Amino acid sequence: MKLWQKNNDVNKSVESFTVGRDREMDLYLAEADVLGSLAHTRMLESIGLLTAKELDVIQNELKIIYKEINNGNFIIEEGIEDVHSQVEFMLTNRIGDTGKKIHSGRSRNDQVLVDLRIFLRTQISEIADNVMELFHKLQALSVKHKDVLLPGYTHFQIAMPSSFGLWFGAYAESLVDDMQMLLAAYKICNKNPLGSAAGYGSSFPLDRTMTTKLLGFEHLNYNVVYAQMGRGKTERILAQAMSSVAATLAKLAMDNTLFLSQNFSFISYPPELTTGSSIMPHKKNPDVWEIMRGKCNLIQALPNQIAMMTTNLPSGYHRDLQLLKEVLFPAIVDLRDCLRMAKFMLENISVRDNILEDDKYDYLFSVEVVNKMVLSGVPFREAYKKIGMDIEEGNYQADKTVAHTHEGSIGNLCTDEITALMDNVYEQFGFYDMERAEADLVAE
Repeated sequence: MKLWQKNNDVNKSVESFTVGRDREMDLYLAEADVLGSLAHTRMLESIGLLTAKELDVIQNELKIIYKEINNGNFIIEEGIEDVHSQVEFMLTNRIGDTGKKIHSGRSRNDQVLVDLRIFLRTQISEIADNVMELFHKLQALSVKHKDVLLPGYTHFQIAMPSSFGLWFGAYAESLVDDMQMLLAAYKICNKNPLGSAAGYGSSFPLDRTMTTKLLGFEHLNYNVVYAQMGRGKTERILAQAMSSVAATLAKLAMDNTLFLSQNFSFISYPPELTTGSSIMPHKKNPDVWEIMRGKCNLIQALPNQIAMMTTNLPSGYHRDLQLLKEVLFPAIVDLRDCLRMAKFMLENISVRDNILEDDKYDYLFSVEVVNKMVLSGVPFREAYKKIGMDIEEGNYQADKTVAHTHEGSIGNLCTDEITALMDNVYEQFGFYDMERAEADLVAE
């Protein structure tokens, strides 16, 4: 079944090539499609295009279909082009010709747009929750291990004393900035394109403000042409936010892989969380972190991939846009898996005490010695030169006491301040409005 088909059949090769994986990808959008239709049909009744009785019948059956989707009892049948066609086909089969009226005043173009916005904002909500869970785990580890020192590196050379408190806390604060990116993506997603039809509006007196409220969107996409131009742009902005989260995870994964190696041996994991070698019986490989690093590097390429798929497209809808689902939807699944696995692994991490007692880390404290001389009245450049000469001549004596007190340093992690920043960003999403609106639409 094709909503646009007249009296002729499409060539089978053309159909196979153009539909591609769309049925598979559209299953992600099934719940959102029903939610959009629940709101759209209530609006149609309000402007006289459906009777109250027709609306009741449609609403009841759509809610049944929504439950079937939730229960995993929904498929897009062979020969049916997409999720929109499947829902309308099921509705018409069950309630008769009344089901054919639900498409009045909309096009598949704005239908898929609203489906995507509903779906993507839900995914952002779930990603944000995953980020918050990892954030709190990192903050807890930062506090727990705040006094355990760790070598800091620049250019892969030992540089200055760090700590596990700083290390864990750095990734927590990185997630705050990533959450800001997700917030921006959510604000773009949380605008209603429904009613833009094929990109040029409708001669029906549609009440777009009504559907905006019913679906819990914060605002309308007002200009109908721009609403269609948002396809691809919305996905790219979300991909950029996902890329930011992925960059944090990839760096965390690299650190874990490095610190777990025998040359560092700063951390360890239970043997059941690592993998072995088919030839070397001593191996405990960090495969989880390595797979995570690889997946997150692929996600960091996603914004460019989407940009290349949409570059130089003029305004209006183009079938190229269908392919965006195939790169974005699996990436969302991968990112959420990586966030969950990062938290799971960190729940089982062990850190090593007394790392800096090894003589090879004595030079880490050279800056501490310089600073103590400066505090006693020696000009910094003279103190720097004196300690540099002592190191070259073998006269350097490490003083391994650390007294860092400024904001964000070893002795003052500012954990509460960082948590307050994250809480402030998270509260700005306002997920409750979206969740309440969707719950109201499907309520009996």
